[in-house]
Amino acid sequence: MIKIKIEKPFKLNDTVTCGQIFRFFKQDDGSFDIILKDRVINVYMDGDLLCVSSSDENDLERVIRNYFDLDNDYSVMNSFLIKHDAKLTDAVLFSNGLTMIKQDPFETVMEYIISANNGVPQIANALNNIAVKYGKKVTFNNKEYYLFPEYKDLKDVSEEGYRSCKVGFRDKYLKSMVDKLNNKEINLNQFYDLDTKDALNKFMENAGIGPKVASCILLFAYQKYDVFPIDTWVKKVMKRDYNIEGEKNIRAFASKTYGKYSGIAIQYLFNYGRNKEK
Repeated sequence: MIKIKIEKPFKLNDTVTCGQIFRFFKQDDGSFDIILKDRVINVYMDGDLLCVSSSDENDLERVIRNYFDLDNDYSVMNSFLIKHDAKLTDAVLFSNGLTMIKQDPFETVMEYIISANNGVPQIANALNNIAVKYGKKVTFNNKEYYLFPEYKDLKDVSEEGYRSCKVGFRDKYLKSMVDKLNNKEINLNQFYDLDTKDALNKFMENAGIGPKVASCILLFAYQKYDVFPIDTWVKKVMKRDYNIEGEKNIRAFASKTYGKYSGIAIQYLFNYGRNKEK
């Protein structure tokens, strides 16, 4: 186990449960087992210490600092958002300590293709089904978990294979994406270097990826914070709190108001709306 002293605001529970990731499991003691790209971790807070054990302890502190974005200065983003939208103040202050998890691009692409017209439990179930069927088993704390497979591990999977994992009509989109990756028609690393507009357009060239899915992928896997994923919940909040309707108008407002931190703003709004009454 390692213990990392946290010297800035950090809310582990909000960060893990605010909709960024799907494959985590809250334990009876309040800790979380989380499946990363190459290992399983158990994590909990003890005062100002982030306590982490893992199925693979190699380079663990660096992995955890990167995964939870612990070295980023969120106070700069928070000040920017409050300055540009006073209405956001309560959400920013409430969410202070929520960080943006840095996720594996391939799993993020797959999970958000699956997410279209789907609920969180169904998304998590489908991802776990794919991992159990095609991924690597890891035994950790006397429990069995499965790492998400890499695209090369899925090169021979048929649409029927995906469908058996309860992905629904998205089976053909998953197969198409995996085929393109294995045929080197797409290189997921290139999206780190593309500007956001080009990255969005390039992702949306692929079947099953529209503006919301592409925006989520870029936000959660590539740290492109200037995206603003719009779903029915966002439309409701924008109409209720800002009297703005229509995706085009919402996107224009977010771009003008939140700019390079639009994605952070939406996470704060969601976290505040979801948890403020608890």
